[in-house]
Parts: sequence; C-alpha cells; structure tokens
Amino acid sequence: MERHRNMTMLCDFYELTMANGYFLSGKKDTISYFDVFFRNIPDHGGFAIAAGLEEVVEYLRDLRFTEEDIEYLRSKKLFDEGFLDYLRNFRFTGDVWAIPEGTPIFPGEPILTVRAPSIEAQFIETYILLSLNHQSLIATKANRIVRSAEGRVVLEFGSRRAQGASAAINGARACYIGGVNGTACTISDELYGVPAGGTMAHSWVQMFDSQYEAFKRYCEIYPNNATLLVDTYNTLKSGIPDAIRAFNEVLRPLGITNCGIRIDSGDMAYLTRKAREMLDEAGWPGCKISVSNSMDEYIIKDILSQGAQIDLFGVGERMITAKSDPVFGGVYKVCAVEDEQGNIIPKIKVSENVGKITNPHYKKLWRFFGRDTGKAIADYISLHDETVDDSGEFEIFDPEATWKRKEVYNFEAKELQVPIFRNGELIYDLPDLKTIRAYCAQQVDTLWDEVKRFDNPHTYYVDLSQKLWDIKQEMLREAGKQL
Repeated sequence: MERHRNMTMLCDFYELTMANGYFLSGKKDTISYFDVFFRNIPDHGGFAIAAGLEEVVEYLRDLRFTEEDIEYLRSKKLFDEGFLDYLRNFRFTGDVWAIPEGTPIFPGEPILTVRAPSIEAQFIETYILLSLNHQSLIATKANRIVRSAEGRVVLEFGSRRAQGASAAINGARACYIGGVNGTACTISDELYGVPAGGTMAHSWVQMFDSQYEAFKRYCEIYPNNATLLVDTYNTLKSGIPDAIRAFNEVLRPLGITNCGIRIDSGDMAYLTRKAREMLDEAGWPGCKISVSNSMDEYIIKDILSQGAQIDLFGVGERMITAKSDPVFGGVYKVCAVEDEQGNIIPKIKVSENVGKITNPHYKKLWRFFGRDTGKAIADYISLHDETVDDSGEFEIFDPEATWKRKEVYNFEAKELQVPIFRNGELIYDLPDLKTIRAYCAQQVDTLWDEVKRFDNPHTYYVDLSQKLWDIKQEMLREAGKQL
C-alpha cells in the first residue's frame, strides 16, 4: 500500500548533485547537523501542531536505491561511477531527535534534528520537509477548527478536494491528531485507524421517486445509523417533514431514538434553529443536526454566536487544504559539523532578511511549565551540553526584543525533543494515533487562552540561552567582517 512505497527518489535533484559533489570532495563522511524549523504560524495563530513524524520514520527505514534508480541517474550523465556504486549500499545510519507528534510548536524551534554523514543528512531534506510541513499545517488548521466548535463533533470531509491521494490520506491522519472525531476517507481508517463514517449524498435522494421514499428506505437499511440529508429540494418545506415522517414510521416502532439530519446548503444559523424547533415539536429531541458546506473556524464561530443549533460539523476543503494559509514554511538548515577530532563546529546562515538568520549549533529545546498551574510559560533553546536549573528563578527574554524580559519561577523544565534514531536504528516506540490525538489535546490545554486566541494571540516566549546567544552574536560579527 502507499504508506510502504519506497520514496527514496522523491527528492529535489540538487540533493543528488550535492551528494555526488560531497562524494568527490571527500566530504561524504563529514558528520553534519541539520535542524527543521518554521518561521511563521499559519493564519497568524498563536501556535502550530507538530505532525508527520511517523511518515518520516517510515521513509528513513525504507531508504535505499534500486538498480532502476541507479540506471536512471546514470542516464543523466552527471554522476561519477564511484558515487553510483556507493548508492547501491546507501542506508540511513545517522541520529534523529524530534518533537513528538501532537506537541504545540513555535517559530524558530528545532522541530527535528538530524546528525548524520553529510550525504545522508543532506539527501533526506525534501521528504522530511514535505512530511512535516504538510501534516503540521493540516493538524494546526484542524485544531483551530475543532476549538471553534466548542466541544461539538467535527468530521473531516475533504478527500475529494485534497491535492492528491497522499494529501487526502495523510491529511485525514493529521486532522485526527488536531482533534477531529473522524473522517470520510475510508483508507485513512484502514491504514491509520482514523474512524471513518458517512451517510448519503444528494444522489441517493434523487435515485428514488420521492424524497420520502429515499428517507424511508435508508432508515430501513440503517436503522441504527440513520442520518438523512434534507436539503436536496427544500429543507424546511419538505426535507425535515419527510425525515420526521420516515423516523416516525421506521424508527419509532423499533424504539430507536438515535438518528440525525444533515444540512449542506443555505443559512445554517437560521435553518438549524428552525430544524431544532421542528424536530423537538415532533418528539425527536435527540435527533442530531449536522451541517457541512465550506466551513472553517471563523464561519463556525459566527454561526454559533448567532444561535445555530448544531451537533456536528463536516468540514472539507478549507481544512484538508488549509485554504486560508496553505503553506507551512518549514525549512531544513545545517547548524553544525564535526571536525576530524569530533569537535562540533557551529554554522550559521546570514541574510539581509533578519527572519532568515538561523540559530547555530547542536541544541536542546526546553519547555517551562508552571508547577502551580501546569501551564506552559515559555520555551528555551540551549546548547546541547547545557542543563536548566528549575529549582529557583530564571530570567528569559524575547530574542526579537531583547529589552523585554520575564522572570520565571516555580517551574519545571522538560526537554521537548526525544531520540528517534540512533546509528540508523529506530529506538522510538511510535505511539498509536489515538494516543497522539489525546496527547495533542492535553498539550494544547497547557497553553494559556491568550495564546490560543484566533485573532491577535499573545506572542509566546521562545528564548535562547546566554551561551547560545553569545555564540550567535559572535558569528554574526565575524560574518559582517566578510561583507
């Protein structure tokens, strides 16, 4: 199946030309460190959600070149024969650390760190980024939509609008991590355990001589799962009355009260209020009302504020494509190399665009939680060999505004990255998807409401240690001398 396909050749071509260059330059065994991080939160939100790690793990475990791959590369007449021979035994032999899926993340933080021989570390850039960028983007959007629904059920309905099969399958998985209750994408249930479900399309209603006949037959076939689509013709004049008639004639004699209606068009606030009145008056107070049709977090918040009576939201294109801000923007940058003696030499990318200047060195990422509240206070990026003393007070500052300092006390410091691969061997037990989803909900709950606002959220502090800050400033000064 698709999730087990060898994706080695899904890479930018320059990964191969650089690999060939490293090979010919005697740098193929130079140990390099690369960080994945992102610069901006989608939709100007207060945080993002990490997702896509499982796909990265599967890719690294399957990484190998076939003879067909090597013959293709030979046909390009660019690559050294010694390099092509080297690729026959190519495997990932490095180390990986990553933030677990479902964790809230912030700009500038190392989401995933690779330590590996330079060819290996460089080559895996494309697939790592496409996996983390896509699923983190969709999980983040899904979490916004789920929070806007204020505890109501949210289902993912977007497969037919996704940009390709993988986007539909992995997108449904990411949506589930973000908090949705299920999906319409059957294969995502089969592969990953995202609960799949569905009812009927307008075509079902149109296939019968009358709407009532279509509803009655559906109730007869699925008496314990009857949700009827009531807007094919006229929601209030015929759709809901015909649904009530079918419920009365088929379900009520069986003692079944678990049923529902779905509205896919029209003024959702008005129609659901009227629908609730009609269902209650007919003796169906337990009938659930579902809605769909181009929903997102803002539309959901608006119609709920207008008194909409909705139990379930089906959200499609605006979630599976993250339509309002469809690029996550994660990048993969070298941050250090090792010399022949094993010393770690920091590297930095300098740019006239300040936002593109990288944080050098092999690093650790910490999150500070209040011992009294359990809430996340700030994140802290240190050198790999630094520790955090959380027994007393601690001062952090906003790296973008160094005058803006914050005293932190009565806190617990936790490292966010966990080891995934060591010497090419997987050492991380991948959690099941339900566990990731529950973990995501618990971790989002550690954020203050001010950070979770949709509009103008509070900027969460992400600080550099003094040692890391000093190294970065010194490297910038040295780089300035070369201008």
